Amino acid sequence: MSTATIAKPQAKQPGKGGRRMSLPVLLLVIAGVLVLTSAVRLITGAEGITSTGQMSTALRLAVPIGLAGLGGLWAERAGVVNIGLEGMMILGTWFGAWAGYQWGPWVGVVFGILGGALGALLHAVATVTFNVNHIVSGVALNILALGATRYLSKFTFENAAGGSSKQSPPIDSLGTFSVPGLSGWLDTLNQKHWFFVSDIAGLVGGLLTDLSPLTVVAVALVPITWWVLWRTAFGLRLRSCGENPVAAESLGVNVYKYKYIAVIISGGFAGLGGAFLSIVASNVYLDGQTAGRGYIGLAAMIFGNWMPGGLALGAGLFGYTDSLNLRGGTVNVHALILLLAILLVFGAAYLAWKKKYVPAVITIVISVLMFVWYASTNDVPRQLVTATPYIVTLLVLSLSAQSLRMPKADGLPYRKGQGK
Repeated sequence: MSTATIAKPQAKQPGKGGRRMSLPVLLLVIAGVLVLTSAVRLITGAEGITSTGQMSTALRLAVPIGLAGLGGLWAERAGVVNIGLEGMMILGTWFGAWAGYQWGPWVGVVFGILGGALGALLHAVATVTFNVNHIVSGVALNILALGATRYLSKFTFENAAGGSSKQSPPIDSLGTFSVPGLSGWLDTLNQKHWFFVSDIAGLVGGLLTDLSPLTVVAVALVPITWWVLWRTAFGLRLRSCGENPVAAESLGVNVYKYKYIAVIISGGFAGLGGAFLSIVASNVYLDGQTAGRGYIGLAAMIFGNWMPGGLALGAGLFGYTDSLNLRGGTVNVHALILLLAILLVFGAAYLAWKKKYVPAVITIVISVLMFVWYASTNDVPRQLVTATPYIVTLLVLSLSAQSLRMPKADGLPYRKGQGK
């Protein structure tokens, strides 16, 4: 079988939004946003928006979102829509906590992965074998996982010391570490509050301070996923199932097998994200702990255009906005209103350059309203801070929708031999 032959159908399909942004351009855009953020910090005095603590918290909150997004990426690259990520995360939190408080946190991590994979197996049976609508199956799995974990908690955690029907006993910590020397030096540099330099120090320092070993594993899974899916024959065959399963079958690919593998791996990632929440983020299982992170992970995957790098950026963005809840939220969100207003000005200029005059006018009007909002207030309501991650999710998806390209056969029904 020629793997190059399988790749041809995908290679001929350009993204709907034109050419993909090159790495140098992407780095230039990120650098520009960092410069603007640094300028906003100086103008507003909101030092927390680029502090080491803010970035460290953002990374910790981004990890479960990123893992859920990676899970969605694996499933959808094989052609299976996985809206059941939330349910798989719920199973991961429960199984991780159940095993973790009894046999230790690392055993809990393994059981969290297995719990998510179990939910994924149910989703795979429904969608791949029985051809159930992917959305219906995913929603049903979410409801089933929520009900099952609440039922099981009454017979396990409620009778354990330190537990209740909605909470597990405490779980031992995996521990944290910081990079010796470099972490402290970057934090000191961040405290200088110099333009741009201190902001970069805060960003990098947050990635090197108070790290859990599981955080390192999660971050490493992003390049590993890219390598497996885009640099191996296995990944090429898997992606061919999401692009053109009929053509893949004609070349000898067992489409059912690859879909099952992808969905189960997807559930394992989501379960790992759930285990991270119950073992690392809070060292205890709580009812409703995922708080919609599975859905936000799916949004991060879409924002990243079904690519690991873009997904990681999306997870970082959502993790950062989520962290505003914990660290000076009202002041920091008020400063970010000014940053958003400035970014909208650049967006309007870009749209005008593309001769999209009506969207450009609408964008500049919104930007002016944001400037007025910022100038007429000193902070924002606490309720807005709580809703910020979800607002950002909707905004990002609405603004990036026209440049996205999902796998061609994603969510489409498939039966073995249907191309004959």
